[in-house]
Amino acid sequence: MSIVCNLLIIGVAYWDQKLHGPMYFFICIFSFLEICYTSVTMPRLLIDLLSNDKIIPIQFCVVQFYFLFVFGSTENFLLSSMAYDRYVAICNPLRYNSIMTHRACVFLVLGSWTGGFLAPLMPLIFLSMSFFCGSSIIDHFYCDFSPLIHHFCIDDGINMIETVFFLLACFVILGNFVFISTSYGLVISVIAKIPSPRGRMKTLSTCGSHLTVVLLFYGSIIFMYVRSDQSTPTQVDKPMNVNKVMAVFNTVVTPLLNPLIYCLRNKEVKEALRKVMNTRRSRIDGIAYYSKSIRL
Repeated sequence: MSIVCNLLIIGVAYWDQKLHGPMYFFICIFSFLEICYTSVTMPRLLIDLLSNDKIIPIQFCVVQFYFLFVFGSTENFLLSSMAYDRYVAICNPLRYNSIMTHRACVFLVLGSWTGGFLAPLMPLIFLSMSFFCGSSIIDHFYCDFSPLIHHFCIDDGINMIETVFFLLACFVILGNFVFISTSYGLVISVIAKIPSPRGRMKTLSTCGSHLTVVLLFYGSIIFMYVRSDQSTPTQVDKPMNVNKVMAVFNTVVTPLLNPLIYCLRNKEVKEALRKVMNTRRSRIDGIAYYSKSIRL
């Protein structure tokens, strides 16, 4: 359902010329990222649920860890780019077309992808150069950092890599969250100065979907990764159960809700969907009428 809903948004935005602006360009990239993010964990989870063979090669486990954080980090940077787009649209509307050019949008997207690939590179190198010698059971449904790190023979450097990972998480997650919060703080200050209540609501509705997605996204990942005790051996058991619940929300629920939020809260997307459905219905009716004529 998540893949179908996100593909639907990409298809509708491509089909409707009115949705070829910067905001919908970012939404399409975000939908593609959600498909990638879901595909890293969900196929393996479904296999584990449907079979008794839950063995995963350690090499595949490390690769899954890397790409999970690649797509997750890229989403963080992309959400900041989308917040910047809304800031320019509301705070500098007369300069919007000159600032948010196609070249600028592509630059922001490429920057997001570059930051996403570089962010988890150091933990990946550290794990790839270490030896696996711990328990053969990982207490999670995917290869997350916290349950994975204590299965490697890196006692001398485990504190260092945990500190590095924590600092990277703070930089990527909290850094982007502060940037987004600042952008929306400026946006809200501009919206508050609009004299008409209807004008305020109309302007706020243009960034309501993105703000809802931001709250859903950061509500889970801040709890999961921006905690100094989230991977210490003495406190693994109890927080890990909570982490697994939050991980289900982050990897399953949120990627499904995000496209629904963009569809249900965006009038232009709903109108485009309605046009697509009407066009498809007209074609089906035309084919049915033609087939009936041929039979007669």
